[in-house]
Amino acid sequence: MENTAGTSPNTAASKTSQNELKRGLKSRHLTMISLGGTIGTGLFLASGNSIHTAGPGGALFSYAAIGIMVYFLMTSLAEMATYMPVAGSFSTYATKFVDPSLGFALGWNYWYNWAITIAAELAAVTLIMKFWFPTTPSFIWSGLFLIIMFLLNYLSVKGFGEAEYWFSIIKVVTVIVFLILGTLMIFGIVGGEAVGFKNFTVADAPFHGGFMTTLGVFMAAGFSFQGTELLGVAAGETENPRKSIPKAIKSVFWRILLFYILAIFVISLLVPFTNESLANSDITVSPFTLVFQKAGIAFAASVMNAIILTAVLSAGNSGMYASTRMLWDLARDGKAPRFLAKLDTRGVPVNALIVTAAVGAIAFFASLFGDGVVYTWLLNASGMSGFIAWLGIAVSHYRFRKAYVAQGRDMKDLPYQSKWFPFGPIFAFVLCGIVILGQNYTAFTGGKIDWNGIMVSYIGLPLFVAVWLIYKFKNKTKVVPLKECEFE
Repeated sequence: MENTAGTSPNTAASKTSQNELKRGLKSRHLTMISLGGTIGTGLFLASGNSIHTAGPGGALFSYAAIGIMVYFLMTSLAEMATYMPVAGSFSTYATKFVDPSLGFALGWNYWYNWAITIAAELAAVTLIMKFWFPTTPSFIWSGLFLIIMFLLNYLSVKGFGEAEYWFSIIKVVTVIVFLILGTLMIFGIVGGEAVGFKNFTVADAPFHGGFMTTLGVFMAAGFSFQGTELLGVAAGETENPRKSIPKAIKSVFWRILLFYILAIFVISLLVPFTNESLANSDITVSPFTLVFQKAGIAFAASVMNAIILTAVLSAGNSGMYASTRMLWDLARDGKAPRFLAKLDTRGVPVNALIVTAAVGAIAFFASLFGDGVVYTWLLNASGMSGFIAWLGIAVSHYRFRKAYVAQGRDMKDLPYQSKWFPFGPIFAFVLCGIVILGQNYTAFTGGKIDWNGIMVSYIGLPLFVAVWLIYKFKNKTKVVPLKECEFE
């Protein structure tokens, strides 16, 4: 497959032609896309339930372990993306360094994941807006936000980048204010008494429910971090990927430490894990809302509702961007209908964008009819797609490095080198595998196997394998020998 980056990754901008994306993302866009990709409802809402389920110690351990795994995955992706910055990202890398059939399956898996995520975000928007406008029909808000997301992606890649930049700024500022205010509350400077560490000794804290409970929180932590791989997709439209990508990656570990670990630590100190409100995913009792209310901030629920709305819009906007680029790249490589590979004069894959938005809209409207059974199954099928993509990154990087060395290439020529190879991709692969297999371990632990629970939780895995094997047998693809892997 031809490198969509053009002949030089360092080119400040490339002309937009019929088969070339426009490099309109600057370093600040890429940094904030990677930064904002991690901060969303996983932190603002799901973190409370994680603390309630496994206690403060179990939640901190789970998020730290998944955070380390994501760091290794992103350094693996960065090594490949700085050398070969393409919109197809790990789909392209799997095609070149593992097996074309794996690249095909990863590409369609990732497109489907984000297309259905768009529908999920539209459903979330209607719930959020009903906080302020409880009597308005759902389709008004979902339709409005679908149009906004479509236009942000339709105008230009720079328009998408600017939107994500400011969405991320809002989320980052919120977390920083939360951490500062929370620290003042812990020491009693704001909000009354100094709580110190007393909530770490409530009941059986800091660890609650044992190892299996903590394993369950691993799943929630994994979902929270999904979206960080957007960095690889965005590399295909970045002005200077050799400088911008390493810069963005270097912030990954620190943002995980600052925004997740410290935020969960502060919540755990201020709100006892036995508080039933933490188990509720309602925005009015978000852990952030609880802390802000405890500090005496008026309209805390409304403020957090607006910020969560920003996070949801950001996730939908990013999902539309990522899935559109992946679909365009699949079409460009002959793995999707050719009309989807067309770009307009601004370098935007409009046909792929329209199809992706339409699929997201259809999936959303499926949730409004009957009891939403079709939509529920669509959502279940995409449940582990992100983890499968992460597995693909780990395998592709392992083979990339092995092939690079096998062909006698000089490691010094790599613009960015992932540290701790081969431990990094192997560790990420193993932990990802554990998360995938443990999606619904309780379905196997009872006296009777819960087949319905297994189908609901694991349906995405056999679908992925089926797509992979059908393409493999139909096209008779084979694993690419290391010395034949293409680095052009």
